[in-house]
Amino acid sequence: MLQQTRVETVLPYYARWLRAFPTIHALARAKSDRVLKLWEGLGYYSRARNLHRAAQTVVREYGGKLPRTAEGLRQLPGIGRYTAGAIASIAFGEHVPLVDGNVARVFARIFAITADVKAPATMETLWQLAEELVPARNPGDFNQALMELGALVCTPTNPRCEVCPMRLVCVARARGLVDRLPNRGRPQTTECVVVSAALVRRNGSLLMQRRPERGLLAGMWELPTLGRRRFRKGKPLLELRHTITNRRITLRVFNCQCGTVLHDKLPAELRWVSATEINRLSLPAAHRRAIEQILSVE
Repeated sequence: MLQQTRVETVLPYYARWLRAFPTIHALARAKSDRVLKLWEGLGYYSRARNLHRAAQTVVREYGGKLPRTAEGLRQLPGIGRYTAGAIASIAFGEHVPLVDGNVARVFARIFAITADVKAPATMETLWQLAEELVPARNPGDFNQALMELGALVCTPTNPRCEVCPMRLVCVARARGLVDRLPNRGRPQTTECVVVSAALVRRNGSLLMQRRPERGLLAGMWELPTLGRRRFRKGKPLLELRHTITNRRITLRVFNCQCGTVLHDKLPAELRWVSATEINRLSLPAAHRRAIEQILSVE
């Protein structure tokens, strides 16, 4: 949950997650809809799907016990080099390094690394530094301290250099480069996308569409997309703007009616959903907000 999400945001989700899935076996047995629903609002939903798959792998192939080494952890879905290093060093005391965004920033400033930190060659340099520096004793404490240093002191903007324990050896500070490092290369180009969706009702239920099992927001439910379906398009109801990674999305919702074909037989990915049931489904935040706003004014 802490990958790409702040601690204060994660805490209530983590508490709910543990109540629902107190053991790895409970998570492995869970339905994917339930997993995604409890993750709803955290974003980057591939993390939830990978965590679910990892739990199933641990139960099926490891007897329900998590591997205790970074090498073993990396065999699980969704666990890469950084996550494996974090778990192995912090939970199991293995002498292994880690590099996340916070650590990369700390190293880039302390050692005045001016190359693009996202480039593979630079990232390998950062990992080599981390490996050389991690102590044999209490590697987990050291790795946590590095991450906290980046999160709380050596921040992306307005770093607190005056209280930094590394201020006397920080090359970037000595050279006046703190505000210019790390070099993160060219910023991603922003893609603007307009999505037109249909609000279709029947006997108090809404027509909902399930996204494909692969790709963005895989397996989640949303309002059906206009253009893919033959709807009788009515008046516009709402327009929302939101951002997913580098995509700025404008969601436009129209009041629509469906043709007789959809009334008679729905494709597998479509379903009529009652107001009560919709609260149990996992929806992208924008679609959830759109539905709530439209229904609240009626």
